[in-house]
Amino acid sequence: MKAVLKNKSWYPWLVVGLLWGVALLNYMDRQMLSTMKSAIMIDIHELEKAENFGRLMAVFLWIYGLMSPMAGLVADRINRKWLITCSLAVWSLVTLTMGYATTFNQLLVLRALMGVSEALYIPAGLALIADYHRGNTRSLAIGIHMTGLYVGQALGGFGATVAATWSWQTAFQSFGLAGVVYGIILILFLHEKRTDETKPSGEELHGTGPSSAVRSLGLLLGTISFWVILFYFAVPSLPGWAVKNWLPTLFSSALDIEMSKAGPLSTITIAFSSFAGVITGGIIADRWIAKNLRGRIYTGAIGLSLTVPALFLTGLSTDLAGILAGGILFGVGFGMFDANNMPILCQFVSPRHRAAGYGLMNMTGVFAGAIITQLLGRSTDAGNLGRDLALLAIPVAVAVILLLVSLKPKFADKTED
Repeated sequence: MKAVLKNKSWYPWLVVGLLWGVALLNYMDRQMLSTMKSAIMIDIHELEKAENFGRLMAVFLWIYGLMSPMAGLVADRINRKWLITCSLAVWSLVTLTMGYATTFNQLLVLRALMGVSEALYIPAGLALIADYHRGNTRSLAIGIHMTGLYVGQALGGFGATVAATWSWQTAFQSFGLAGVVYGIILILFLHEKRTDETKPSGEELHGTGPSSAVRSLGLLLGTISFWVILFYFAVPSLPGWAVKNWLPTLFSSALDIEMSKAGPLSTITIAFSSFAGVITGGIIADRWIAKNLRGRIYTGAIGLSLTVPALFLTGLSTDLAGILAGGILFGVGFGMFDANNMPILCQFVSPRHRAAGYGLMNMTGVFAGAIITQLLGRSTDAGNLGRDLALLAIPVAVAVILLLVSLKPKFADKTED
């Protein structure tokens, strides 16, 4: 069955579909906490203080970020099918267990464990898709996969609705169980793909010699272009994580509506506009790179540029139309940016080191997100959430300029070190 499936012309798209489900669960399980603050704090009173809620969100990001480079190095060296399946099983069990938490410290520990397990997925998943889609379908394939993250984010918004209808414990338990069941589907249908270019050598497998993990990191960090990519990825993560973690709170306070309504409204707005952005960005980039090696870079820059006015609209508007317009524009722009991060990395990094490269990118982006999540907790307590969200447009504009000035690829797909 394995050989039959892998040889089908449509199997690379089945891989995208299977990993789309994992991406959905990845973001749904992490996102629902941000929409259930009001429900959980009835039982866990420490969450009445926004700074404590910021700590709870940030601990996930710090652990997730610290684990990301290691996750990438591991994914470059072992069977990615089993790495993905095991990580899904662990974070799903953690989510289920959160439904039985009774103290703030229990939630804090479980959130940290979720950071460890979820970090293992993204570098492995994106590298596997990049190996299955090596021609002019790469940006679109990555983009379709990213829509799973957005749909998961939107469904996470319904955590507040489930909590209001039944309980927050039921929301965690139900979504966690769904992930455990989905793991069985991956065991049956997901298969690894390694070519001569992507197979780790014996030295890489055992972590010794010139092709060890140290050499991988040295190759990545020894190039100026990779440092530019790191900066380009990290800066948009400031508003990216701010929107994911604090937009429900902003919608609720600015529009004076209950969190059970603000949660779905905010996450659905971002999710569906981002859905449109990644598909559009993927199609444009795949066509543009056939004519210009900087096509993916230009597409990402256009998308990122759209988030600048979007942040001002979202942060400073006080009416539904303005906030929704800002959210939609942000989602479209961020989606175009998101669809091209791994494809741009593939133009500068060979297949053997791409998961490690994306792991480092994930680390810088998540650390930026952890910092801003905690800062915006204090900002919310001070009543300045909207203003400070709008100010994040400034570093994003700087990142766009640096990207356009600095990144000049020589390959559409780099294949050798």
